[in-house]
Amino acid sequence: DIPTDGEVRRENYIYYHCRELDGIDFSQLTKKVMRAGTWEAEVPTIVGPIKPRGHFLPRDWQAAQSATDRPVKITLPGPLTIADTVADAYYQDERLLGAALADAINHEILALAKAGCTWIQVDEPVFAREPEKALAFGIENLERCFHGAPPSVTRSMHMCCGYPDMLDNEAYPKADPNAYFSLAPTLDESSIQAVSIEDAHRHNDLSLLEHFTDTQVIFGVIAIARSRVEPVEEISSRLAQALEHIDAQRLIAAPDCGLGMLDRETAVAKMSNLATAAHALG
Repeated sequence: DIPTDGEVRRENYIYYHCRELDGIDFSQLTKKVMRAGTWEAEVPTIVGPIKPRGHFLPRDWQAAQSATDRPVKITLPGPLTIADTVADAYYQDERLLGAALADAINHEILALAKAGCTWIQVDEPVFAREPEKALAFGIENLERCFHGAPPSVTRSMHMCCGYPDMLDNEAYPKADPNAYFSLAPTLDESSIQAVSIEDAHRHNDLSLLEHFTDTQVIFGVIAIARSRVEPVEEISSRLAQALEHIDAQRLIAAPDCGLGMLDRETAVAKMSNLATAAHALG
């Protein structure tokens, strides 16, 4: 099992990191349409060069790691996803902005690796919303995040199809699941070693898994924005179907995304059933 710290310190998974970067002004808000037109909000503005101030995630990792002998995974927001969630009044070039953000993320990843963290994941849900940008420069900048990381680090990335605005909202517009098919070959050829995808909210065509020939697939088998608790048998059945398309050594059972919308009792029930189902399959 590979636990995380649950990101319980974070206001959200993006801005927690952004507050540790010079160049992003949280007092200067700009209205922006994001996630390929599905969401509009007032967001912080980039007003100068992106620079890391120091290191902060090794502290979070050490606190979580002290509570378990399992390897704790730490997650960071990716360059394309950060760029989509702030307003750029400085770079005016998406590729350059992404590279600057990747360098800042790399600064933190190398510090995590030095502290002893062996599972590091960059979250890039915007890849599924903007696959053309992901292929043009997003995957390049994703790899840039891990430059210089030692072999002890498993280089992981996550791309769900969108986090709904409320629990049990089936009408929320998700990303096109075909984006996974367009991204899989390039990700499989990259230096990324594990790719996290969702499958519980909306089942994929499982032939998708055959496009990952070397990469581990972190496979979402519990929905994170539905209150219904998936039975063990349902999870086991989907995992068994997945194993017809990928070898067991490269399939990791997981939630679709983070569990922030769920109450503790529901989250524990879902994760307990996930663990039971996965372990039953060996």
